[in-house]
Amino acid sequence: MLHWEDFTKVDIRSGTILTVEAFPKAKKPAYQLSIDFGPLGIKKSSAQITHHYSMENLVGKQIIAVVNFPPKQIANFISECLVLGVYDESHEVVLLHPSLPVSNGQPIG
Repeated sequence: MLHWEDFTKVDIRSGTILTVEAFPKAKKPAYQLSIDFGPLGIKKSSAQITHHYSMENLVGKQIIAVVNFPPKQIANFISECLVLGVYDESHEVVLLHPSLPVSNGQPIG
C-alpha cells in the first residue's frame, strides 16, 4: 500500500503548452513540448500523444504533469517532466487537464 508521505513526494502541477515540435528521432511517434509552469519556469517534455492531438491543437492547452522526476534523455532530447494522461481502449494517451482555467504551476490537491 502507498502511504500518504509517498504521494506527497510526487510534485504534480498545472502547465500550459507553449510550443510543439515534431520528434522524428523518437522510437514511437511523439512531440517535443515546451510547457510553462509559472513560478517553476518552462520545462520540456517528450510526449507520445500524436494519435489524438495535432501540434496546432496543443499550443495553449493546459495540462497536468509530474515536475520532479530527474531529466531523462530520449534520443537527442532531454525530457524534464512527465505529462499525464489516461490510456484509451486502443492504448493511446488522452491528456489529463483542468476542467477550468488555472494558473500555471498550481499543485494538484
